[in-house]
Amino acid sequence: MSSENSLEKVKKLRELTGVGFKDCKNALDQNSGDIEKSIDFLRKKGIAKANKKMERVAADGLVCIFEKENNFSMIEINSETDFVAKNKEFLNFAEEISELSLKNRGELKKILSAHMKNNKTVENSLVDLISKIGEKINLRRAVFIDSKDAFNFSYTHSSLKKNVGKLGVLLSIESNKKKNDVEEIGKQIAMQIAATAPLAIDKNGLDENILKKEKEIITEELKNSGKDSKIIDKIAIGKLNKFINDNTLLNQEWIMEPKKKVKDVIKSTEGKDKIKIKRFFRFKVGEGI
Repeated sequence: MSSENSLEKVKKLRELTGVGFKDCKNALDQNSGDIEKSIDFLRKKGIAKANKKMERVAADGLVCIFEKENNFSMIEINSETDFVAKNKEFLNFAEEISELSLKNRGELKKILSAHMKNNKTVENSLVDLISKIGEKINLRRAVFIDSKDAFNFSYTHSSLKKNVGKLGVLLSIESNKKKNDVEEIGKQIAMQIAATAPLAIDKNGLDENILKKEKEIITEELKNSGKDSKIIDKIAIGKLNKFINDNTLLNQEWIMEPKKKVKDVIKSTEGKDKIKIKRFFRFKVGEGI
């Protein structure tokens, strides 16, 4: 790895973790320059704490939602800069693809082969737009939720216009109530998801590999902090349970009233009729790239 490349990686790791130059350089040296492994290394050493900066965001673009008759689709389309993301031609292009995504139930291959108003496929139109704008543009992902046995809701944050922004959420709720009776809580839960980025609805939905990795990091951090080995397991269980609560929607603190959990608010709203979260999707531009 060249000295210039090494310096850039140290700089990036510092931005992500807030840790000093020397510790970042050592972490990268110990992990063959791998930033993700270096973050884990620093956390295990107790030098870095998990924080929102560790969400690796290296792309711009838009999230677009399209809805019709309780069917919803959401896409993320990436550009290299915010300048292009706000370009009117790019915006119109993204909105048209968003509508095609609904018609093709969020299946990327079908969307790319679908024909646009210019009679060209999305894939060919994408090539034309890249040539014209001069930036890499990529249709990254798409999802679809249908109207079967559910009430669906959406939320867009940092909106440039209706259903177009930098962060989008789709939420599907099952209930015996009428939609008007769950409209308010549906919109509020969608906003909760946007703000808190849960990984799953409840513990059963969490990836076992994520829990295993988090437990390993917590245990190593406690060992390196000098905690008595007799109490490490007990403390680790407590910390892991906090991680689970923070990252599962039903167990999160309700952002509008932190003394309550999301599941408590749902229970008080449902009364004799059930309200059950069926699924949700959250797209944030560039997240994880």
